[in-house]
Amino acid sequence: MSVIPLHKRSRTEELSRKPLQKGQQTKAAIVDAALGLATQIGLEGLSIGALAEVMQMSKSGVFAHFGSREELQISVVREYHTRFEDEVFYPAMNAPRGLPRLRMLFDNWMKRTSVEIDSGCIYISGAVEFDDRPGPVRDALASSVNTWLSAMRRAVELAVAEGHLRADTDAAQMAFEVHALILALHYEARFLRSPDSLRRATQAFESILSRYSQTDLPPSAAARATRRRKGPLAAA
Repeated sequence: MSVIPLHKRSRTEELSRKPLQKGQQTKAAIVDAALGLATQIGLEGLSIGALAEVMQMSKSGVFAHFGSREELQISVVREYHTRFEDEVFYPAMNAPRGLPRLRMLFDNWMKRTSVEIDSGCIYISGAVEFDDRPGPVRDALASSVNTWLSAMRRAVELAVAEGHLRADTDAAQMAFEVHALILALHYEARFLRSPDSLRRATQAFESILSRYSQTDLPPSAAARATRRRKGPLAAA
């Protein structure tokens, strides 16, 4: 199973041009409810029966739209991927190529992550559930994550090409480090409830940029926003 590349037009844009038929509207509503459930109980916790109860539909009515629990789970992964790229990737494409775009990708990622500290991330919870379980659901999750990481690597490569990062920058390594700090943020914020996790994540990103950059850089928008943010996850 393949996931639509991040450089393609988003599904949100396509749907805004073509109204959904009744059957499609019902399926979209079911997937939306399923995604909400999955963020709370995980993909593995999803069932046709539980979803039918939430939607106030019959089990056969829900089943008719998917055919199996596995297809339901895959539909949730696809929907999560679509929302992720609509919130994180596509807005960043309006920024100039190079470091401005890379910064915006990270800033958008951090905005989404700050929300998911409370709601949960399907990419992360799904990886825990399906890391050692081969099959279509695992393939869908891995494809989605790899698509996003490829976009991050490409953004790093463009920053190198624009002369914003050192010519010897290892794009795969830099993308790995940025991904690693996001994973650490989720662990520290959701599990350990560390109050300064957002500050540490933005500080870590600045450290990564500093190591790979050609010149001294001003702080990113995420770093500035974190210093202003108040609440349980703000800087201590």
